[in-house]
Amino acid sequence: MEYEEFLETKKHTINNYGIEPNFIPANMKDFQKHVSNYAIKKGRCAVFMDTGLGKTLIQLTVATNYIREFNKPVLIITPLAVAFQFLRESEKFGIDDIEYSKDGKYNSKIVVTNYERLDKFNSNDFICVLLDESSILKNFEGSIKASITNFMKKVKYRFLFTATPSPNDFVELGTSSEALGYMGYMDMISKFFTNREKTLRSSNMYHSEFTLKPHAYDSFFMWVSSWSISMRMPSDLGFVDNEYILPKLIVNTHKIKNKNNMIIDNQILLFNKNSENLHEIRQENNLTINERAEKSIELSKNYDSTVCWVNLNKEGDLIEKLDKSYIQLKGSMSIEQKEDILVNFANNKIKKIITKASMTAFGLNWQHCNHTIYFPTYSYEQYYQAIRRFWRFGQKNNVIVDLVTSDGQEKIIEAIKTKTEKAIQLFKKLNSSVNNYKNKNEVFDKKILLPNF
Repeated sequence: MEYEEFLETKKHTINNYGIEPNFIPANMKDFQKHVSNYAIKKGRCAVFMDTGLGKTLIQLTVATNYIREFNKPVLIITPLAVAFQFLRESEKFGIDDIEYSKDGKYNSKIVVTNYERLDKFNSNDFICVLLDESSILKNFEGSIKASITNFMKKVKYRFLFTATPSPNDFVELGTSSEALGYMGYMDMISKFFTNREKTLRSSNMYHSEFTLKPHAYDSFFMWVSSWSISMRMPSDLGFVDNEYILPKLIVNTHKIKNKNNMIIDNQILLFNKNSENLHEIRQENNLTINERAEKSIELSKNYDSTVCWVNLNKEGDLIEKLDKSYIQLKGSMSIEQKEDILVNFANNKIKKIITKASMTAFGLNWQHCNHTIYFPTYSYEQYYQAIRRFWRFGQKNNVIVDLVTSDGQEKIIEAIKTKTEKAIQLFKKLNSSVNNYKNKNEVFDKKILLPNF
């Protein structure tokens, strides 16, 4: 092996593992065609696109290309109730060899199912698998998450589609890389990141904060660009934004006065204070359930359609009891019951629902509704995904978000604002840095100098 060849083996691979495109719908937007071409050729690819930019159509296009090439089925895995959106989208573009399977049986080449039903399928039957809203994996238990990842790793061609690849830190990109068969998560950490601090958060848990090594910044994004494509607006890829301007997002914060005395360290407080930790937050939530439920009902009275996002079953139970126009979606329901409620809400047959962001905040298109009530937590990703069910391209009206919290939970609101700004900056870095490397080829034209001996 020549020395130049040896150096080439040490570079991050930018190879394509897929196929040449054989089907691109003529009426796709120009940026959608661009993303489809890139993903089809790549073969193992993460597509980070914001909500409403056409991820569903691109996934159907990718699936059709691999079916035409290999004449084998392709599996698309979606969050609950999102499968019906794939069926509707396929009708618009004349893709008819598709079906939604709930029991593992199918007769079509494009098979759509839910993450919760994946155990009914065999990975050996599919040439290609696509995960829709892949960031939802963090909401599943360890065993379910592991089974999904293992299923995907057994399929030759695999794709991840999500609107939130890394809401809080670039470190999360490692799990996407590993699922696609590229560099493993821990290998990525050791190669590109450094541990800036290690502080004891509890008696048995350490928290480590990883940041990009300054000298590894360019190499990291060059590596990410080798297996992904990212955009929040068409202009991120050099296209025009004129059809993709979001309506106004109006966020109102409603603080409920906690009239009950909190108990901290077995001491009744004479004057309540801002909640400092999870225990205090939960206590204040319990002490203000009635007031927050009443406020939520008051806020939704003037809206024909509303989604109320709660955190506790008793919050949802009380709202449902006080206002009979609400229908609550519970974790204890069967998959079929949950799906029925979500589909009927999407079709405007149900006007108001109560749900949790951990269950239904991913993938659903609810542009028919422009009002939501949200009981905030520290999870930015759940908040972002919940809001983007309504505030997405295709929404015709301004979106009203009513955050209902208690007066002692100011730190949660501050955390959401901070994480929102951080996520905006991270997405800007991800989009600009990753896409800048797409057409950037380094040329090594200097002659290698060998030692005299």
